[in-house]
Amino acid sequence: MPPVPADTAAPQPPAAPRRDAAAAAAPAGSEGRGEAEGAEPPAAGEERAVTAPLVGPPGPPKAAAPERETWTRQMDFIMSCVGFAVGLGNVWRFPYLCYKNGGGVFLIPYLLIVFVGGIPVFFLEVALGQFMKQGGIAAWNIAPLFKGLGLASMVIVFFCNSYYIMILVWGLFYLVHSLTDTLPWATCGHPWNTDQCTELFHLELCLNGTANTSAGTGSFNLSCADLANKRSPVIEFWENKVLRLSGDLSEPGEMNWQMILCLVTTWVVVYFCIWKGVKSTGKIVYFTALFPYVVLILLLVHGVTLPGALGGIVYYLKPDWSKLAEAQVWIDAGTQIFFSYAIGLGALTALGSYNRFHNNCYRDAYILAVINSSTSFFAGFVVFSVLGFMASEQGVDISKVAESGPGLAFIAYPKAVTLMPLSPLWATLFFFMLLVLGLDSQFVGVEGFITGILDLFPQPGAGSLRRELTAAICCVVCCLIDLSMVTQGGMYVFQLFDNYSASGITLLWQAFWECVVIAWVYGADRFMDDVARMIGYRPLPFMKWCWAVVTPLVCVGIFVFHVVNYKPLTYNKTYVYPWWGDAIGWVLALSSMLCIPCTVIYKLLRCKGSLRERWQLLTTPIWGHHHLEYLTPEAEAKLLAPEPPKEKATLFETVI
Repeated sequence: MPPVPADTAAPQPPAAPRRDAAAAAAPAGSEGRGEAEGAEPPAAGEERAVTAPLVGPPGPPKAAAPERETWTRQMDFIMSCVGFAVGLGNVWRFPYLCYKNGGGVFLIPYLLIVFVGGIPVFFLEVALGQFMKQGGIAAWNIAPLFKGLGLASMVIVFFCNSYYIMILVWGLFYLVHSLTDTLPWATCGHPWNTDQCTELFHLELCLNGTANTSAGTGSFNLSCADLANKRSPVIEFWENKVLRLSGDLSEPGEMNWQMILCLVTTWVVVYFCIWKGVKSTGKIVYFTALFPYVVLILLLVHGVTLPGALGGIVYYLKPDWSKLAEAQVWIDAGTQIFFSYAIGLGALTALGSYNRFHNNCYRDAYILAVINSSTSFFAGFVVFSVLGFMASEQGVDISKVAESGPGLAFIAYPKAVTLMPLSPLWATLFFFMLLVLGLDSQFVGVEGFITGILDLFPQPGAGSLRRELTAAICCVVCCLIDLSMVTQGGMYVFQLFDNYSASGITLLWQAFWECVVIAWVYGADRFMDDVARMIGYRPLPFMKWCWAVVTPLVCVGIFVFHVVNYKPLTYNKTYVYPWWGDAIGWVLALSSMLCIPCTVIYKLLRCKGSLRERWQLLTTPIWGHHHLEYLTPEAEAKLLAPEPPKEKATLFETVI
């Protein structure tokens, strides 16, 4: 059964006493705080024994809201979060940042920010979704004035869904070309190769005058200066065959029909993975979340047996203590955690909304954090054992073979598999893993976006057709945007999206406001009590202090460092984007960042009354039907005997 969103608002008493009534009705009010402190999680039956259904206010009875769909098993939720949060950012970006920023020393700021930023915000988003039973937008009914947070997360995840799938498209392209006897990027002589292509790997050969070039295997004089101008067939396959790279962002060039075919195929796969809702998604992620670990283990077992692998692992872990004094190390650690933990995208809130109300999301947050960071650390051994082998084979320093982002996945590793026995088999295995790693992140991101849209416009009883049409429209629109990335200038467009639309700045901005709204507007203690009502006990006070003080300060600090150290965007350290290219990037970033202040201003201006009355009215939570089931009899009695209204106020519960 597809998920049917609950109504965004429960039946309310008359307008004027609404604030007092809502305060009394908060599912974790002062009545339950003492019994929740330090208590063990109660059984489900005991919780139901002390609650009673709420009798609605006078007037014609309203139809009961349909019950929101939940995961078939709680492990479905764990696997979905693992599949979404554990992706290419863990496997490729983390190892690169680790060696770039001092090897093992990078783990110090990384682990520090994990505990004061990553885990608290991760737990906040999952708990918010589980408590409100709504997706990324409607969940902010907990503080309706700041519903722009939900809008911002939807904008970010929409952009992320649009560009992230290109990595899968490139992976599918490589996977298809791996099904041959000889890998096409292993040799020169193809139509896309230039005269500068060479298959030479040993630099010492340039000293004794023997070289293996694209012309054949003849021996002739070749100076080291000439060799420096030669290009690897792997790089030429990537740039000339896959990207067909143009010279400038203003030169889009022609579309690649092979890439268009891969793009459409990938979106069709994503659509049929998510069109039926979490019942289907929960089954698929068991394979997509676990299979990459099997491949990573196989690659590590093979990688550590290669000559030079130990040198790569030592380079990965070797500490450079001087790096701790550099601001860039802390910036990279913070942005990597927020990116790899999928914070600020609204998808974690959507996944949490399908949990059962009494699920222990506090325990789940720690489990998922350990899995996420451990995967990153483990992937470093896999990658650097191979990079050490490559450096040994080529006779160069390892820093010259490791690149970030797509370069590491589509240049360094394809080059490594050409040097392995049974290279087509290893290439097929690797790119299938790359596809699976990205697929689960992609369709969980799309699932989060669709859930937010459906919850924004609830239509109880609309059936599964509405969801399937929404998913189809979402996939088609994103696919049309992706057409700009399969042109000859598509890589430049891709980097604009990658660096601005879902970058560290936008995620830090989002996480900062999430913590401020929950801790200072709704109330940190109040939300801790809400969590206690769900899981049966209060989390450690550490969480409350992180939401209120520590995490916002960390976000502000990294954000300021990021802005102060801002440099114009470049591609491959050579091409500098024009000013209008950076301007387009900032438009992408501000399109999500401005959602929050603009929505606050709009709602305050449209609401009537004094500024204080507007604030109190617009920060009063809008409870859903499911909350009324968990109210204590005392709180219920307060709701059943409201005072007569003294004045009438208008509440705008809808979003812009």
